[in-house]
Amino acid sequence: MITTKDLTKNYNGFTALNKLTLNIDEGEIFCLLGANGAGKTTTINILLGFIAPSSGEASINGLPVTGNATETKKHIAYIPETVTLYPNLTGLENLKFFSSLAGHKLHRDELSQLLIKSGLQENAHQKPLRSYSKGMRQKVGIAIALAKNAKVLLLDEPISGLDPKAANEFSEILKELSAGGTTILMATHDIFRAREVAHRIGIMKEGNLVSELEAMDISANELEQLYLKTV
Repeated sequence: MITTKDLTKNYNGFTALNKLTLNIDEGEIFCLLGANGAGKTTTINILLGFIAPSSGEASINGLPVTGNATETKKHIAYIPETVTLYPNLTGLENLKFFSSLAGHKLHRDELSQLLIKSGLQENAHQKPLRSYSKGMRQKVGIAIALAKNAKVLLLDEPISGLDPKAANEFSEILKELSAGGTTILMATHDIFRAREVAHRIGIMKEGNLVSELEAMDISANELEQLYLKTV
């Protein structure tokens, strides 16, 4: 569902991403770990079509991103560290607006059910976004992804700043989406959360994928030691 081959990005002689090759299957959760500047966000931005690679290839659902960004974006939902929504609109109104941009005209009950499925309490649906916590805003982002019927979910530090309860709720939602066939690529600094939710984990350093492993084959403590040794 997500494929990169020798994906490289250079900026004025600086290599932000160096020959990254990944294959992520349908329904798989793949977590990218690494320090700031390791290449995680660059990878996601190329997959989103926000920036062009210097060389190599990136594909979504078998379709190359380069030259087809408008088409590949139809399969993608993106949740950054801070979801940008309209603070004066309610959660329900934000969902209605963003789902309509994706071409989906949904009834009020359908919108409400998507918010509930995303873990947002029903008594918050009619409250303005300015009153939401970060975790609540992330849930609206998940609902937007559901409304779009996205096959691929790209997440850039979505758990950063969440309290343990909100982070756990977010992780459970990701597992449910994965079980339903959604492919998830998540960039994160959270070693223990990555171990908990991922099927596979990659560790990046200075634009290189230096380790790739099955999450079930390593304990959280072993992963932490490997990460610290790597970075």
